[in-house]
Amino acid sequence: MNRRAHRNPHSVVRFRNCAAAALALWAALALTACSSSDGDSKASAGTSTPASTPTSSTASPDPDAAEKEAVLKAYDAFWGAQVKAYAQADIKGTDLKKYATKKALGDAMGDVLVMKNAGTATTGAPTHQARVTSMALSGDIPKASVQDCLDISNWKTIKKKSGKVQPFPSNQPLRYITTAKAEKWGKQWMITELTPEGDRTC
Repeated sequence: MNRRAHRNPHSVVRFRNCAAAALALWAALALTACSSSDGDSKASAGTSTPASTPTSSTASPDPDAAEKEAVLKAYDAFWGAQVKAYAQADIKGTDLKKYATKKALGDAMGDVLVMKNAGTATTGAPTHQARVTSMALSGDIPKASVQDCLDISNWKTIKKKSGKVQPFPSNQPLRYITTAKAEKWGKQWMITELTPEGDRTC
């Protein structure tokens, strides 16, 4: 996301004007009176005007902050379990079923099966820049959506026997948007769907 910071300078111009005396005889007196009046005004302003009370600019705390943090924690745990499953081409010994369900779990298990049959696995891990984009806590099942900038440049596919790295397809973006849906089952947030959007780079 590109951010542009616009600066709007404001100019403040203060005019002072002491009435010119019509007669040269009163010129000195007029200047003295103007100076005295100006000084009195400043003194009065300095002594009688109370100091302004600073206005608090602290934003109100997000009432959903704790739940959003819990969603992102579950999202990170889901990815940790998925990376482990892909590295061994097996979900055994992982927490995948603890943090994923429905389509997200089915897709991950399907990927693992394909990798097992092909004799491949993964090495390394992707990196994330995830944030909660929406949340609905009312209703029987609280729900949330996550958007992530996924970087797979250090997450390689290898042949298990030889360890040879399989190159990425030529049209494969290495950083792209991934969206996820989550639901809260009891006290645990679960990732229910993960959608890579390879045409949306980040």
